[in-house]
Amino acid sequence: MRSPALRHVLTHLVTPLLMCIGMGLAYMGAFVTPEPHHLPVAVVGSGPRAKVFAQTVKDTAGDRLDVRTVATRADAVGLLKSREVTGAYVPGARTPELMVATAASDMGATAVEKVFTPVAAKEGAPLKVTDVAAPVADDPTGQGLFFLLIALSIGSYASVAALGAAGAALAMRVRALLAVGVSAVVGGIGALFAGPVFHLAHHDLAGVWGMAWLYAAGILLIGVGLHTFLKRWTTLTMMVLFVMLNFTSSGGLFRPELQNGFFGSLHAFWNGAGFVEGVRSLLYFDGDGLASNAWTLVVWLLVGLAVTGLAALYERPRRARHSAATGSTPVPGTTTGSPEPLAEPDAVRAARAAEEEAEETVGV
Repeated sequence: MRSPALRHVLTHLVTPLLMCIGMGLAYMGAFVTPEPHHLPVAVVGSGPRAKVFAQTVKDTAGDRLDVRTVATRADAVGLLKSREVTGAYVPGARTPELMVATAASDMGATAVEKVFTPVAAKEGAPLKVTDVAAPVADDPTGQGLFFLLIALSIGSYASVAALGAAGAALAMRVRALLAVGVSAVVGGIGALFAGPVFHLAHHDLAGVWGMAWLYAAGILLIGVGLHTFLKRWTTLTMMVLFVMLNFTSSGGLFRPELQNGFFGSLHAFWNGAGFVEGVRSLLYFDGDGLASNAWTLVVWLLVGLAVTGLAALYERPRRARHSAATGSTPVPGTTTGSPEPLAEPDAVRAARAAEEEAEETVGV
């Protein structure tokens, strides 16, 4: 290609086009065709009749449902509040009842209602639906936490672009401390959204902030460390990790049982799922499952610390070579690993800054 300018533009178009492909594959693959896959439900009753009824439901649904029987209605409520089942059906000739927990998943509750409505119709009675764990009135679908996750994620990975580009001359320990500080601010913004602004959280706002801080700190530390190795490809990598795979596996819109096996399996250990399920546990389920979700976020934070540690070790010889070449300690504010640049015309500096900004923030 004869035109360097055209080649330069086409090279920079690679990243947004890859993002387009990745976002289409991720979002459409995860959300377009939700279907139950081994969706856990319970049938309330004891004795042979209840077991035969449960087996009939299972045979009719096939792999879409995993059906168990429980002896009492209270047992079924306990399973719903521990999120071990998505729905619990109480047979009855006069008033068959379906119990759900929409705070765990509004889409999951809708899915089991579609399954058991025709079952109740065969018993000749309308289905009564009881919600044992409803979200707050300010978030009637329970999906506000998913959109809070999006806000926290954008604040985190966009800050990585700023720290990586503008902070490249700083020592890694300084960038890491900045990442921890910025994550506390991002978590504070998330807590404001969840509490005073949109009223998603009517209690335990400090816990919501703590979960948001852990989530944002893991992303920021991973991103700051990766920038040392990936440079301009850091933004694309962060988009893959914390948007394409993260939002789709978080359970904020669809429970893993309503998704294909790939995204459903990611839900077990990805950080977005840890945040969404952890905050749900805190706000709606008396802390049930909170510890395991908090540990998921801690593990991601430890991964971030490990990545930044490796990046610091990688940068150390370059700093030493720079110091030896210049015969002095690197001056704060200068780029590490290369001699002090000669003065450039303002236009050249502006063009270089614009190019760097485009490379770093194209995905924001």
